[in-house]
Amino acid sequence: MTRRKLLFLTGLFAGFGALNPKVLAQTISNKFEKIIKPDSYWKEVLTEAQFDVLRNAGTERSFTSPLNNEKRDGLYACAACELPLFKSEHKYDSGTGWPSFFDVIEGHVETKKDYKLILPRTEYHCARCEGHQGHLFNDGPKPTGLRYCNNGISLKFIPK
Repeated sequence: MTRRKLLFLTGLFAGFGALNPKVLAQTISNKFEKIIKPDSYWKEVLTEAQFDVLRNAGTERSFTSPLNNEKRDGLYACAACELPLFKSEHKYDSGTGWPSFFDVIEGHVETKKDYKLILPRTEYHCARCEGHQGHLFNDGPKPTGLRYCNNGISLKFIPK
């Protein structure tokens, strides 16, 4: 683990950023520096499967992610850049076989239209590194009615 990752995780573990003012400020203000890197960089830091999903908008097989059964309190962060995207209290079992959430950390996720299956869908990705996470649907639970259907391989769980 690099020193930078260790400091980042230390900050997250201590009140999700309390020891690292930069992380805390980014989480609170939703202003963070975009990460734009070439594919060669991402191929070095991601597994082949992560690269396929995060950089090529691939999809992992349903019911294969260990995060489906994750029940602890914590944050779900982008596996590529570690930006927190979801809080554990927003996770629910949608029965789809992918980790699902009914809300996001405001400003940490961006959307765009996806026409890969002919009919338009809403794709969402990490706002910092643009790593593909999954698709957004309007069949989720209250209070939002939304379902963020996420590839588990695109996420890293950070326990509280």
